[in-house]
Amino acid sequence: MIDTSGHHIVYGELRDYLTGEALPDTDDERVRQDLARLLVERLGYDRGELEPRLTIDTCYNGNRTRTLIELAVRIDGRRLFIVRYGPGSLVTREKAAVAAARLLDPAYRIPLAVVTNGRDAELLETAWGRVLATGMACIPERSRAASLAAACVFEPFADPVRRDQALRILNVFDREVCCLGSACRQENGTDTKTGVAADGRRNRSTINPHPT
Repeated sequence: MIDTSGHHIVYGELRDYLTGEALPDTDDERVRQDLARLLVERLGYDRGELEPRLTIDTCYNGNRTRTLIELAVRIDGRRLFIVRYGPGSLVTREKAAVAAARLLDPAYRIPLAVVTNGRDAELLETAWGRVLATGMACIPERSRAASLAAACVFEPFADPVRRDQALRILNVFDREVCCLGSACRQENGTDTKTGVAADGRRNRSTINPHPT
């Protein structure tokens, strides 16, 4: 039965291409599954090199946002690039993709990010946020991923001011309506109407570098 009560039309369930997990069958999720299939079947990545559905949670001034990173791609144990999907314009998604790549891994800034709407794509470097290439063909093939990784710098992104700026970008750019205006609480006890956690601190963020 089709569910039209939420933000997205849900047609039922589908099986995740990488994990076999049951997921809501939406138009966006079908595109995400096609992207995972593209990386494995056409670009040559092993399924074990792809990490799906990583998240970063932010809460600023009572606004709770969960950022979804569709895929992170590991080469020789290190995350080389992330893939972020969203319908429509790619330009409007560049800042959030770069911010997510800078924050996701606690040990280093992930050097590359891909933004795509399923029909077009951009490859960005995450030190300065510059677009390196465009078109779906810009998504790196596995055959050149090792050389790309060797040429990239996996440096820490530790400056607290810059980290806070990146978190605020995610909080604004990736915001969706939460609970239709009613009060809700994060797992850590943060009231999203006040932005105050159970321990009294404001503006908390949670980075989950592992699949949800």
